[in-house]
Amino acid sequence: MSGVEPVPLTPREAASGLLGSISLTCWIFLLLPQLIENYRNGNAEAISMLFLFVWFVGDITNLIGGAWAGLVPVIVAIAVYFCIADGVLIAQCLYYRVRNARRVARERLSSTATPEPTTPLLGRRFSDVVVGISEDPVRRRGSRTGPSYSAIPGAAPPMSQNPEDTLAKLVEENSAGSSAWVKNISSVLAICVIGMAGWTIAWQTGVWEPAPQSDNGGVDTAFGAQVLGYISAVCYLGARLPQIYKNYTNKSCEGLSLLFFILSLMGNLTYGAGILCHSTERDYIITNLPWLIGSLGTLVEDVTIFAQFRLYVVPDSTTAVL
Repeated sequence: MSGVEPVPLTPREAASGLLGSISLTCWIFLLLPQLIENYRNGNAEAISMLFLFVWFVGDITNLIGGAWAGLVPVIVAIAVYFCIADGVLIAQCLYYRVRNARRVARERLSSTATPEPTTPLLGRRFSDVVVGISEDPVRRRGSRTGPSYSAIPGAAPPMSQNPEDTLAKLVEENSAGSSAWVKNISSVLAICVIGMAGWTIAWQTGVWEPAPQSDNGGVDTAFGAQVLGYISAVCYLGARLPQIYKNYTNKSCEGLSLLFFILSLMGNLTYGAGILCHSTERDYIITNLPWLIGSLGTLVEDVTIFAQFRLYVVPDSTTAVL
């Protein structure tokens, strides 16, 4: 492949390449906000595992179907990254769930141990047994016993049991309000710039070339590839429903990254638009219909999750909402 452009670059092909590059950039950075959010919280309880697993099945079928159908390389490349990204997020969520379940089991086991004769029978929680407190009688009186600890004369406020919780709270408070709005907008703009710059470099160096209009223009795509494409579309459409239901039952989106869903919406929108910019011929649309449904069809569900972020926001909450 030479650095000289072998096929004339039309405005539609340029738009298709730019949108595809922006979509790929969205998916590359998609996981980072939620991975960081899970790390700060020390758990992944806010995200639905069913959402992740159904999404993963959709990505697997999307990859196989796209490669089988011979779709443009950028679509197949995005599908490959989908699968890798899903595996990373699922692995982190499973790690936190297993780790926290073991921690709770150890704490419950410690709480059933027979207390020493010098240990007060009241005013101690099992977390104090695990973490340990100072022998200072003032701090012992100030151990966490619920809302009534402050009523004890001279009692000191409870000490934080986990320094990571305090750090996470400080970070979240700093990113709340207008600063979070600026952060999300800046992230979206940066991803657009990176995506456009990446496409420009690929085009100028000959790594990316305009695809001939005849590619994927017929309906002779393998039947199995079409079936897999529709299965992936159904998975994508259904994956977010468990997350929406989980948010509804908890009446909260705390622990979820808003930027994660913003990038998902943006990635799906540019992904579908990139396909349409390449061609709007009937045969081409029919060939790519499963992938269009899987990308553009999820936009309504992403908007629903955005509405839940707004609906379930709590005054003075650290959850960042646009």
